[in-house]
Amino acid sequence: MPRHAFSDVHGEDVRTVKQCPPFVDAMGQGFIIPLPCDVTVDAGRLSWNWDIPALAAGHHPRAPISFHAPAQVEGTPFARPDQVIVKFNSFWTIELEPGWSLFVTHPVNRDDLPFRLLSGLVDADRFHDVGILFPAVWLDAGFSGTLPRGMPIAQCIPIPRQAPSFEYATFDAAEARRYDETANRLLSGPGVYRRAFRASRSAAGEGEAEVGGPEP
Repeated sequence: MPRHAFSDVHGEDVRTVKQCPPFVDAMGQGFIIPLPCDVTVDAGRLSWNWDIPALAAGHHPRAPISFHAPAQVEGTPFARPDQVIVKFNSFWTIELEPGWSLFVTHPVNRDDLPFRLLSGLVDADRFHDVGILFPAVWLDAGFSGTLPRGMPIAQCIPIPRQAPSFEYATFDAAEARRYDETANRLLSGPGVYRRAFRASRSAAGEGEAEVGGPEP
């Protein structure tokens, strides 16, 4: 995508989200679960040609994708006559350090995918002997084509289970002054957050990260 685009509102070029570090950094948070093989969608029918060897675990699914019964989301906003709930099967198990849980959500900023993953929190320090299954609402009933191998299915972010403590207070004089100083710096020109506040990340060069999902 371009680094700048013309804005009808402003009458000039403006910076795009490609130059927004929080937008890009969020897409690289945690790790991605990829689709393990091509899945073809044609007239509502899902099919795949995946020659895998016999699995060591007898109860492990061989199919990359299956379905949830519509009744399982009855009473939620996902229960609609024209929506189907699919289930992406995982071919990986995930074990975290004690005290950590796994927040699983739709791949961040990937609104182009024909499904919307349902978010969940798994205590993967204790539950790790089987793969996590990933339910998703199928959004595009008219979709026809191939979901390619490696397509991001779920974004997994390890988080500490211990709840943080919060303190609420009004600004004192020093905090109000710092607010105005920082606001003035942000208004003075582009790139202030990236240069002065953003923590270094080895996965992407400063200001040069491409907007696209993390590689699986």
